[in-house]
Amino acid sequence: MDIEFIKMEGAGNDYVYLDLLKNNYDLDFNDLSKKIADRHFGVGGDGLVLMMESREAHYRMRMFNADGSEAEMCGNAIRSVGKYLYDRAYLDDREFSIETLAGIKHLSVFETDEDGRAVKLRVDMGEPVLKGVDIPVQFDMEPVTGVTVRGYEGTAVSMGNPHFVIFVDEITDNHVLIDGPLLEKAPEFPNKINVEFVNVIDREHIEMRVWERGSGETLACGTGACASGVASVLSNKTSREMNVKLLGGTLRIEWEESSNRVYMTGPATEVFSGIYYYIQ
Repeated sequence: MDIEFIKMEGAGNDYVYLDLLKNNYDLDFNDLSKKIADRHFGVGGDGLVLMMESREAHYRMRMFNADGSEAEMCGNAIRSVGKYLYDRAYLDDREFSIETLAGIKHLSVFETDEDGRAVKLRVDMGEPVLKGVDIPVQFDMEPVTGVTVRGYEGTAVSMGNPHFVIFVDEITDNHVLIDGPLLEKAPEFPNKINVEFVNVIDREHIEMRVWERGSGETLACGTGACASGVASVLSNKTSREMNVKLLGGTLRIEWEESSNRVYMTGPATEVFSGIYYYIQ
């Protein structure tokens, strides 16, 4: 089967996107994600994202990790979805909503280029989930701070998907590539977990690397940047507004005190489009 796709990235977090508003593919998307996201035998990416009709918001997105598992939400992917829809006039306003498994998210086009195409978007990521049972983690606390898993002390936060944030003086490959996958599948995390290693530079700047549940290390993670920002504030390491430096770029995170909502601002870029020959 010939499948039209678009490759987009946000701060280096790259996905393959299908426009199901135009092409109503009825496929095994778990299997397709594993094949199309393969960096050697497929298009290559951190996973697969579907853009669809919604009864509750302007549009809907579904996202699948590179291992075929479906995830609740991706902050970088939703910006790319917003860019695609805005650039192609699916939307007639700079503010709009996208339905996800983590709820309805509200976006705004923050910056456009000289041709009117979106280059930076702001996402209302909602309120962080801090209660252990709701993240979920096997710690009956709120917030879940200062807990130890496999020798690492960290903070657990959900931004629609679960994260475990660990502060270190220097982020190493051993942290991310060896301990990351062990932490992801630790029994304390019943739904597995995304793992962030964070180095605090100053009150307004942190750097982060992430081991993503179901995908491995990625160049960026939007929900992870938000979770890291929340954890940094809970630990009194930063102010409520900060730049999060990732391997693929920088995201601006704000945890607004008055509303308790987290806002993320960052880039979205369309890389290329093409036809993928899918064999089931």
